[in-house]
Amino acid sequence: MTQADQQKTIGIIGGGQLAQMLASSVHHLGIKCIVLDPNPDCCATNELGKCQQIVAQYDDEQALIKLAQSSDVVTYEFENVPGQGASLIADHSTIHPNPKALSVSQDRLSERAMFAELGIPVPPFAQVDSLDQLNQALEKLGVPAILKARTLGYDGKGQVLISDPSKAANAWETLATVPAILDGFIAFRRELSSIAPRAVDGLSESYPLSENIHRGGILRLSKAPARNVDGAVAEQARSAIQRILEHFDYVGTLAVEFFQLGDGPTATLLANEIAPRVHNTGHWTIEGTKTSQFENHMRAVLGMQLGSTDPIGCSAMINLIGNEPRPGSLGAMPQAHVHLYGKEPRAGRKIGHITLNAPTEQELDAMLERFTRIVG
Repeated sequence: MTQADQQKTIGIIGGGQLAQMLASSVHHLGIKCIVLDPNPDCCATNELGKCQQIVAQYDDEQALIKLAQSSDVVTYEFENVPGQGASLIADHSTIHPNPKALSVSQDRLSERAMFAELGIPVPPFAQVDSLDQLNQALEKLGVPAILKARTLGYDGKGQVLISDPSKAANAWETLATVPAILDGFIAFRRELSSIAPRAVDGLSESYPLSENIHRGGILRLSKAPARNVDGAVAEQARSAIQRILEHFDYVGTLAVEFFQLGDGPTATLLANEIAPRVHNTGHWTIEGTKTSQFENHMRAVLGMQLGSTDPIGCSAMINLIGNEPRPGSLGAMPQAHVHLYGKEPRAGRKIGHITLNAPTEQELDAMLERFTRIVG
C-alpha cells in the first residue's frame, strides 16, 4: 500500500454501530473516517470507532457538502439516508454504493419490482394503498399474511401480522394507513442471507451463506457457514446477488435475505429484501473470516483490491438485545468475542453482539449450549 492510500479519508453518513465497525476495520490500514450524525455521542466517535464527526441532521445541505469535501469517498451505514442527500453528495464527491440501490431498498414495492425485473423469485404479495385494497389482497392471498409499510420498516417495525380478515381495519390503522404491501404466508424452511462485496473494477467475492433466527422481528442468532446447503441452493443465492450487483453497478458490500423452501436438490429460494450496506447477519465475519464484511466494504469504496472471504472454521453470532448479560457471566467463557457498541440499554435495542468460533459444527454447538447456560 502506498503512502497516498494510507492517508485516505472515508466519509460515512450515519454514526451508529455499523459506522463504528466500518471505521475500526480499517484502522490497521491507516484509513481515516469522518461521520455525519445528529447524535454528538454516536457510537462511531467512541474509542472503538475513533471517527471525527460532523454533528448535523442527515438532510443538512451544508453539512453534507462539508462531508463530501472532507472525504475522498462517501458511503453510508443505513438505508434510510434521504435520497436528496445522497444525490447532493454525488454532486461534490464519489458516493458508494450506487444511490439507485439505496432508493430501491427504501421502498418494498420498488424492491419487489427490481427482483421481478431480474428474474429473482419473491413471496406472493400485493400492493396496498387503502383499506379496500387490503381487503382485496387478503381475499387473494389468504391468512395469515403480513402487512408491511413500504418505507422505514426495520427490526420488525412497520409490520402487522393479520391472522383474521376481520382484523384488516385494525391492522391498517396500526400501520397508520401508510402505503404498504401484503405478503402472503410462506411455510419456509429457514432464512438465509447472502453477503457479497463488489469492487470498483466489477470483481466480486461472496461470503458463505448464513442461517438466521429471528424472534419478535429482531435477529437473534446467525450461524455460518449455513449447514446442509445444497449446491443448487448455493447457486441460486450466488446468481441472484450477482445479478443485483451488476444491475446497480454496485460498489461495496451488499446483503440479500432469502427464504428457503424445501430441502435438498429441489429446495428453492425466495428473495425477501436487500440491504445496500454491511449487515447484521455478517457480523460473524469479523472473527470468522480472513477479511470481514466491514473491511471489504471499505476496500471496495476506496477502489482497493478485496480481501479473502474464506471462513475460518464455523461461527455463530448472537445479538445482545436490551440488556447486557449479567455481570461477570461472559468471563466464564473467554473464547467468546464480545462487541459492545457503547449504547444505553433499552427494550428491543441492539447494544452489542458476541461471536463464537470453533473448528467444527459439533464444537460450535457445544459452545452455543454452554453460552446459553452461562448467559441464560
